[in-house]
Amino acid sequence: MGSTDSELDSIFQDKKRHRNRLVPIGAFLTAGVLTAGLISFKRGNSQLGQQLMRARVLVQGGTVALMVGSAYYYGDNFKRAG
Repeated sequence: MGSTDSELDSIFQDKKRHRNRLVPIGAFLTAGVLTAGLISFKRGNSQLGQQLMRARVLVQGGTVALMVGSAYYYGDNFKRAG
């Protein structure tokens, strides 16, 4: 395993990694809304649970859009710089 790690490090050492700080926030929001929705279903409030599941889809879609947008933006900047 040690040689594999060093090989990967040598391949990716000059590649800079950029992270969008909003993506983890979106992931936690998605998990929070999902948890709240499941709790409301368990308590028998199916109308609130359904609304929370719809909200989860929107939050999750926003998170995925942030991920794709970040990858496109930073990937495009690296192509221009390189």
